[in-house]
Amino acid sequence: MPDLVIRTLGAPSVALHERAISVDTRKAIALLIHLALEGQTRSRDALAALLWPEQDQARARAALRRTISVLHKALEGRYLSIEREQVTLIDTDAIWVDALEFRRLLASRRAHGHAEREVCPACLGPLREAADLYRDDFLSGFALRDSLPFEEWESMQRQALRDDLSGALAALTRCYILVGELREAITVGRRWLALDPLNEQAHRLLMRLLDWTGQPQAADRQYRECARILERELGAAPLEATTRLYQAIRAHRAAGPPTPVGRDTPLTLIEPASAAEAARQPSPVQSVVTPPLMGRLEEWRAALDAYSASAHAGRFVVIEGEAGIGKTRLANELVAHARRAGSVVGLARCYEGEATLAYSAATALLRAVVGSELDTRLRDVPDIWLGEAARLAPELLATRATVEAPGPLETPGAQGRFLEGLRETVIAACATGQPPGLILLDDAQWADGASLDAFTYLIRRIERQPICVVVTWRSDSVDARHRLRSLLAEIQRRGRATHIALRRLDADAVAEWLRQSLGPSDSRTTPDLAARLFAETEGLPFFVAEYVRALASGETTGDVALAEPLAVSDLLRSRVRSLSETGWQTLTTAAILGRSFDFDTVNVVSGRAEEETTASLEELLVRGLIREAPDTRPDVISYDFTHDKLRALVYDETSLARRRLLHRRAAAAALEQGRRDGHSAERAARVAQHLEAAGDLAGAARQHAQAGARAGHLYAHADAIRHLERALELGHPDVAALREAIGDAYTQLGDYTRVIASYSPLVATLQGADLARLEHKIGVVYGRRGAWESAQEHFAAAVAAIDGLAGAGISGQRARIYADWSLTARNMGWLHQAQEHAQRALTLATEGGDEHALAQARNILGALATSQGQTAAAITYLEESLGLAERLGDEAIRAAALNNLALALQAEGQNERALPLAEAALALSVSQGDRHHEAALHNNIADLLRATGHVDEAMAHLKQAVSIYAEIGVEAGDIQPGVWKLVDW
Repeated sequence: MPDLVIRTLGAPSVALHERAISVDTRKAIALLIHLALEGQTRSRDALAALLWPEQDQARARAALRRTISVLHKALEGRYLSIEREQVTLIDTDAIWVDALEFRRLLASRRAHGHAEREVCPACLGPLREAADLYRDDFLSGFALRDSLPFEEWESMQRQALRDDLSGALAALTRCYILVGELREAITVGRRWLALDPLNEQAHRLLMRLLDWTGQPQAADRQYRECARILERELGAAPLEATTRLYQAIRAHRAAGPPTPVGRDTPLTLIEPASAAEAARQPSPVQSVVTPPLMGRLEEWRAALDAYSASAHAGRFVVIEGEAGIGKTRLANELVAHARRAGSVVGLARCYEGEATLAYSAATALLRAVVGSELDTRLRDVPDIWLGEAARLAPELLATRATVEAPGPLETPGAQGRFLEGLRETVIAACATGQPPGLILLDDAQWADGASLDAFTYLIRRIERQPICVVVTWRSDSVDARHRLRSLLAEIQRRGRATHIALRRLDADAVAEWLRQSLGPSDSRTTPDLAARLFAETEGLPFFVAEYVRALASGETTGDVALAEPLAVSDLLRSRVRSLSETGWQTLTTAAILGRSFDFDTVNVVSGRAEEETTASLEELLVRGLIREAPDTRPDVISYDFTHDKLRALVYDETSLARRRLLHRRAAAAALEQGRRDGHSAERAARVAQHLEAAGDLAGAARQHAQAGARAGHLYAHADAIRHLERALELGHPDVAALREAIGDAYTQLGDYTRVIASYSPLVATLQGADLARLEHKIGVVYGRRGAWESAQEHFAAAVAAIDGLAGAGISGQRARIYADWSLTARNMGWLHQAQEHAQRALTLATEGGDEHALAQARNILGALATSQGQTAAAITYLEESLGLAERLGDEAIRAAALNNLALALQAEGQNERALPLAEAALALSVSQGDRHHEAALHNNIADLLRATGHVDEAMAHLKQAVSIYAEIGVEAGDIQPGVWKLVDW
């Protein structure tokens, strides 16, 4: 056994001289494993960005320096070549890595003289050894929560190794069949199927094995299990081939097992997946946070079609989108599909910080496709081309004695020969026939220029080769002038390119992801949780995956808003890390303004020149941090953050002093805009929020009060209450006026308990007309609740408070009190007193010249006349009231008069004429937000509809009435019977 043993398949461990090494940081282990598997020199900047993405460059490099020192000491000063700008793992002959040994064992089968999709008895040993070596998934239980790039790399390695294991277990199963060990084949086959329960090929092979070993009932159960899983996970039935095999086994018509063969006779592996099968089960291995390409069926089919077409002519596939959209996931699914089909796959991932490391991506690709068995696929490559490729992979010089080291690249034509040699070698290694080879360049936005030269050269010259080149990039990092976009346009013109632009998932896809991940039986799998998950993530797959991971692992409860996974913040930080100073300042200003903002406001608040603001906004647009938003005003240029979590992160990472400064500027800008365009509830609310965040609590209280008043005028009662209560909390001095306004809003909402709680404390603080006004309002509330005696007491108190007073408006105020008191007297059965109060209201309104009070008095006289059977007089009074209310624009009296006139016409049997009046009254009450009057009108309309034979419509209105009555009538657990009695007012 070599001196240094690194185990990565399962929980990681490192042993030197058969003793576990001790380091005080997980990142030292992560660094060693990364260097071991990458097998190439890595720049310090790239390693720092990989392991400390949240730190600035100086701090990250300092942390890397300490980690390298710790690791170097633990390794006794061996194995690491540490230079000023790069780090390399050396003396690799003395190092044993289980993941590399696993891959070496699988690659050793290429020397057996048969195609990769075949097995022979000699394959049994290395396959069994490789399967035994795979104890668990790559770095099982090991994670760096503060390092998203490392976790992405780890995930990619894990997926690739699981794919390799799946192929190895499939081959091992066939090997056991080949040598006649069917029981062993069943054991391995079950392990293969456990990796991918949707793999119908594995199900079919297990069905055959069970049948061959005399277990037809078990084969029957295997088919039923296959059907159950497919129905549950995909909503699909088994393929026809699976069903035919099932029927053949049941009818005892299935073919028997193959005869064990000699050592030199190869056996073809299980058939490759059909396009239909691959399209509906794209995920090779299911996991709790990565169900099968949710919401990506169309994109998956496009990728599959391109790969299939590459069997006849080379194809170029581009997968692009914002960070976290799932580009690598989709590309990895295509890689897994190609591997299952027996394709040679080459992977090269680019890293942030390695753009200056020439040919790093090209070197990774070359070493990935060449592998350890060089002679098999490269025997036909001329020496000159192998020599050129050896510039990046010197081990190629040892493949045959005739290969010579190439001359310097400065000689004429040397660059062209080098690129052609690289192309010839890659093509020979990948394009081996059927199935087509596949090359993946992931995160190409970070590729070094030299590697892009090599890939561009290759992509332009694969039209006659069975090979598919897939490139992924972030849309925000590859602008319209980037050479990759020019290359894509060029290959598209030739008809050999497939462009897949990924979009965010919709609400249905997020809900299905949650259901499949947690399982339908999980009590948390509810429509409410799915809706909140979609709102929290806005359909970005990476965010969905991280939240579902937290839910599935128990890190959070069903309240997704309370537990943002660390990886989400890491991803967002990585998107803003390299902004220019002006770009960052503009972004912080935008974050202060909110999710949406406009050019003029961000320009004024940022304090920068218009040209600077324009340039920085263009930078933010190119990076995909904001997007232009349509606006109804042609003179306004508006923007949105691409995700609210991005805005929240930028806001949180802005210093408190700068936040307060920007909030003060934003408040001043909004006030100035209000002076120009007119003040509104929404603008006052925005100013209040900015002033509150700026620390100006007195100013914020004034603005909240204004916002509440304006919201009340618009009948937005709930908003009005929220602003008015906030004004009180911030210390607004006019407590009485605000509490009265809050009570008024609660009256409209029908929340009478809170109305009384708001009004009652004010009674002792008021006198005269103010006290009369409040006592009148309290009386109206008790009248709405059906508490007639209490209502009468407060009306009497209101009259007493105003007794003896004179002046403008006093007569009108008295008239309105007597009008409402009149209906209360009628409801108590005191008809004579009700008539007296109504007449007195009319007289007072006439004397005072108060037309609003006059309209109300005539409305009440009409309601009284209707209840006494005097419908002709009632109609006259009510039409006069309605005419006055319409001329005055008094919507409250207008709604009352319309309702009461409809009741009078109904009493005369004129239902068809009454119905539109009641419906108009309903529309007015809804617009005013008066819930109690709305319920009463639904009830009255139901009576009218029932009388005209429209029973179903009547029932619909009655249900709405009952619903609202229940909403406003629940008081301390009891429904107040009085709320049902409000018919007219």
